[in-house]
Amino acid sequence: MFDGVARGYDRTNAVLSVGNAALWRIATVRAVDPKPGERVLDIAAGTGTSSVALAKSGAEVIALDFSAGMVEEGRKRHPDLTFVQGDAMKLPFADGEFDAVTISFGLRNVQQPKVAIAEMRRVLKPGGRVVICEFSRPPLGVLRAGYHAYLRYVMPLVAGVASSNPEAYRYLFESIREWPAQPELARWLRDAGFEGVGYRNLTWGVVALHRGRTPAAR
Repeated sequence: MFDGVARGYDRTNAVLSVGNAALWRIATVRAVDPKPGERVLDIAAGTGTSSVALAKSGAEVIALDFSAGMVEEGRKRHPDLTFVQGDAMKLPFADGEFDAVTISFGLRNVQQPKVAIAEMRRVLKPGGRVVICEFSRPPLGVLRAGYHAYLRYVMPLVAGVASSNPEAYRYLFESIREWPAQPELARWLRDAGFEGVGYRNLTWGVVALHRGRTPAAR
């Protein structure tokens, strides 16, 4: 499915998010706080737009995506980045390889998100950081109702104009509506062994940034 939207993926996301995608990306990079010399894994990196933003810090960024089409397009656009095709539920890396792991708008598309979270913890060093940026549920009822109406009626029309494969985006709309609320995702992180878990709503809760750390070495 994602292979078919790779070429116009970033453009469509910018349109569907009404320009907020760039702001969410900035917030995610700040939350990850990558530093020179660190190794950062960007899961569901798509064509590498988020990875490029992380790499500006001087960190070594590995862009991983399940879609061969996304990886191919990313390598064309960003030849200086390291792209890896791989499954978030079975990361092709050894234990404790990374200082930080992040995933933006991809966890809800994983078949078993709890398994993916456990894999993120496995590949992180002691004291390593995880940052998850994902669509969520606005806490206020009136905003939530308006958001759901946008997903149901407006987004399909916009995708029909902006996307080269609007059918593929219908699944994405459904996955957003069915994704659990912020407290449940935070609970998944704690259950996986992350400490200091918290989240911050962006754009009135349409998106939430979740953060946690692996236990530090004794």
